Amino acid sequence: YVSPLVPAAFKYMGYNLVQLPESDMMTAEYGLKYANNEVCYPATLVVGDLIKALDSGVYDPDDVAVIITQTGGQCRATNYVALLKRAMVEAGYEDVPVLSLAMGGRVNSQPGFKLNWLKFLPIALAAVIYGDVISKFYHASAARESNSGDARRLREKWLDKASKKILAGDSSGIYNMIPEAANDFNAIIDNTYGELPRVGIVGEIYLKFSGFAHKRIVDWLLERRIEVVPPVLLDFFMVAFVNKEQRHLTGIKKSQIPVGLLRKVYNLIWNKLQKINELASGFRHYIPFHNVYGLADNARQVISLSSQFGEGWLLPGEVVSFAKNGVNNVIS
Repeated sequence: YVSPLVPAAFKYMGYNLVQLPESDMMTAEYGLKYANNEVCYPATLVVGDLIKALDSGVYDPDDVAVIITQTGGQCRATNYVALLKRAMVEAGYEDVPVLSLAMGGRVNSQPGFKLNWLKFLPIALAAVIYGDVISKFYHASAARESNSGDARRLREKWLDKASKKILAGDSSGIYNMIPEAANDFNAIIDNTYGELPRVGIVGEIYLKFSGFAHKRIVDWLLERRIEVVPPVLLDFFMVAFVNKEQRHLTGIKKSQIPVGLLRKVYNLIWNKLQKINELASGFRHYIPFHNVYGLADNARQVISLSSQFGEGWLLPGEVVSFAKNGVNNVIS
């Protein structure tokens, strides 16, 4: 649900990845049974989801592995593998490998799992950006759709089309679909609604993307014709550029990559995002991607950029950015 195009990206790399369905109450029960119940709720649910899947009988324990993304940062971002492995041992799945998806494989490296990052990154970046664009289209049109369910139908249609492009390794083809998708979403909008009240969503990365975790607040708002300005997954990765630079400039940790080079690499991505904004601008309610350094400048007004634990400065930066762009209601 957070990243619907991930399975296609992994299939392109030769791996058959199954993205588990959204969490439910049974997930929570599994998590409370097999994880330390004093860890955060997202960790409880993620551990619960994976044990529940292994217990379902759908997967052969001798022919399956579990994989989880890792940032190598604070909180559960580093502790997940240990939490999960302990739960799996207790549940009787001690022989099932736990894979960690992290840049450079620095967390829980497994010799049987290798990614060609030079091949994977362009298609992964395209998948994340395109997924965020479709999310922007969907949330703005779902509050204005003429017929209930049209926005959801179009979201599935355009994600399915993107999956086919990903399997072909065609990242340019993914981007080129954006203008047609914009026209499709425009066509389902009832223009009599005009300007709607807007609510921005911020928060911890699992909670803000998981309908079960946030008690379906997004659906509740959309049903009441309130436009939801959704979080974008891309920002979660782009903040790394600011964080590395900030740690280096404040003497917390010297960057192995020169700060000037970090900026140049980000500028390449930003040039791509500006082109994406142009491609998506045909959607009449499109809210463009922003420059992460501009987001950091907004955050700097209220908090130190050295605040990097969890969402750190990103969350207040998003709130300030919402306010500056006329989105005066925020749910955290």
